[in-house]
Amino acid sequence: MICSDIWIKKKATEKQLIEPFVDHLVRYNEEGNKVVSYGCSSFGYDLRVADEFKVFTNVRNAVVDPKHFKDDAFIYVQAQECIVPPNSFALARSVEYFRIPRNVLAFCVGKSTYARCGIIVNVTPFEPEWEGYVTLEISNTTPLPAKIYANEGLAQVIFFEGEACEISYADRGGKYMYQEKGVVGPKV
Repeated sequence: MICSDIWIKKKATEKQLIEPFVDHLVRYNEEGNKVVSYGCSSFGYDLRVADEFKVFTNVRNAVVDPKHFKDDAFIYVQAQECIVPPNSFALARSVEYFRIPRNVLAFCVGKSTYARCGIIVNVTPFEPEWEGYVTLEISNTTPLPAKIYANEGLAQVIFFEGEACEISYADRGGKYMYQEKGVVGPKV
């Protein structure tokens, strides 16, 4: 069953599903300026991207190898705006910390505002009993630099509730469990 805003608000309160949790869709900041929306929507939650980014660079002619990943393939940026180079990508993390129940699977997809600009957000599913900050992969598919706004919406999380699984991500000792602040690269 896909979970509605009523379910999300209940779980956010009872189970601390999302922290910090915004119980409505925010479209304007405190100064009254438009933002890329975030917060609880009809059938999902629009998460925000934090102000920490790792922008891919090919300065060292690195080979992207998930088994032997070198962190020097990235330039660390902490800012309210991040420029992703043309045909490149950046890693970032969510502002929100998620705790997924044992009977829930969540999918995260990019927001249409960014998708219409050629920005693709890729996130793997949030497995049952996974918890942590979400690592976000932001791909700029265009031949132009692209701007990403920190502390604004980047992707929507959709929750699916079913029977509890036999073996959860926590039971398996998943390698990305309890991701803390900071952008987490690939692990094998």
